[in-house]
Amino acid sequence: MTESVSLEKLTQVYIKMRDKKAELAKELEEQIGSIDEKMKTVKTAILDQMKDLGVESIRTDSGTVYRTTKTLYTTSDWESMHKFVLEHGVPELLEKRLQQTNTKVFLEEHPDLLPPGLNATTEYSVTIRRK
Repeated sequence: MTESVSLEKLTQVYIKMRDKKAELAKELEEQIGSIDEKMKTVKTAILDQMKDLGVESIRTDSGTVYRTTKTLYTTSDWESMHKFVLEHGVPELLEKRLQQTNTKVFLEEHPDLLPPGLNATTEYSVTIRRK
């Protein structure tokens, strides 16, 4: 029969592991940040050369480089955007996801009103705080 480990000891071990994980994550984050900055510099140099050459792609012995364009769309006026979406019947301009906090509040305030197709998943977790 195995001996049970006390909650005190399990808590100590958990906190120690969490601290080590955070330390390693911070170190790795710093290293990745440094590499990302260097990569950004190299990418800029590549884009500048491609622009000078007037090419969209170029093949080298090490690999092929493609220049692509990506456009991100945002709004600074959600109220007007929402009105626009409703007026023009274009809900596809929005992403399909529920805002978690607002959905929870809505359900708490309207327990008898359940939106169709709503799924809810609840799971337990353990939170451990330092003393």
